[in-house]
Amino acid sequence: MTEISHRYVESASGLRMHVAEAGTGPLVLLLHGFPESWYSWRHQLTALAEAGYHAVAPDQRGYGRTGGPDEVEAYAIPYLVGDALGLIPALGEERAVVVGHDWGAPVAWTSALFRPDLVRGVVGLSVPPAPRNPALPTAVLRHLFGEAYYMLYFQQLGVPEAELQRDLRTTFRKVLGGRTELGSQGVPLVPEGGGFLDIFESPERLPGWLTEGDLDFYAAEFEQNGFARPLNWYRNLDRSWGLTAAWQGARILPPALLVAGERDVVVANPATREGLGRLTELAPNLRETVWLPDTGHWTQQERPKEVNEALIDFLAGL
Repeated sequence: MTEISHRYVESASGLRMHVAEAGTGPLVLLLHGFPESWYSWRHQLTALAEAGYHAVAPDQRGYGRTGGPDEVEAYAIPYLVGDALGLIPALGEERAVVVGHDWGAPVAWTSALFRPDLVRGVVGLSVPPAPRNPALPTAVLRHLFGEAYYMLYFQQLGVPEAELQRDLRTTFRKVLGGRTELGSQGVPLVPEGGGFLDIFESPERLPGWLTEGDLDFYAAEFEQNGFARPLNWYRNLDRSWGLTAAWQGARILPPALLVAGERDVVVANPATREGLGRLTELAPNLRETVWLPDTGHWTQQERPKEVNEALIDFLAGL
């Protein structure tokens, strides 16, 4: 069986990044989301390696064994993209296919937008590319959903990280394994006087794709560095919007693939649906949208076989 190896690589961005990797061949970068790590790609690393690719899953800026700076502003999208694309020459390659899930998807889409010369294909899991709104993102979210929207709750300094770090195992049990309670607008809303974890039911039994050992791993990964830096990704929504003004109206040109679960609350979000309705406008070389039935948000962990097949088919067609 193919083994996953680990090492540190200095990205051209200057950040020393922990990466998990397997295989040899054309480079495929796998970018995780919140609150995850390289481990969310454990099923894809070996499958892609066995299909003839060099699969590399970094702990992204602020996460796991990579860590990162403390300054909030150091987590704006140009830095995140710079880390990912900076791995390509650091790994001895000229181009790569960039795959992202959850927060990793905007990094992947923006990488393809910024540097189509480096990105020979782009895949988004769960999150489609989003049109750049003419107004500040936090203002738009506040107008649409009110102050209780979870991304606005994350704008507070200290409060959400204290909540999430209080009992790491409970955090991951609820966020990964629990059912999401949606507000009247069909989005996750923090109840008055409550916290982010109150959005999730605590499952009596874990879903079949998630084990107690998986929870142990995630809890251990966040034990040392906590949640402050990962939450800084959310705290840069407005800053990232301002820094990407030059790309207003630009299109994502590399060949693209979108994979999403039919039960994913992110896809059901009204703000996300706008991007879904404009997919071919935003990414004119979109090859396919793969919808996975009976699948929630944790796409590649819930349905590894189907996701692996979709990725390998896409890669083979490039």
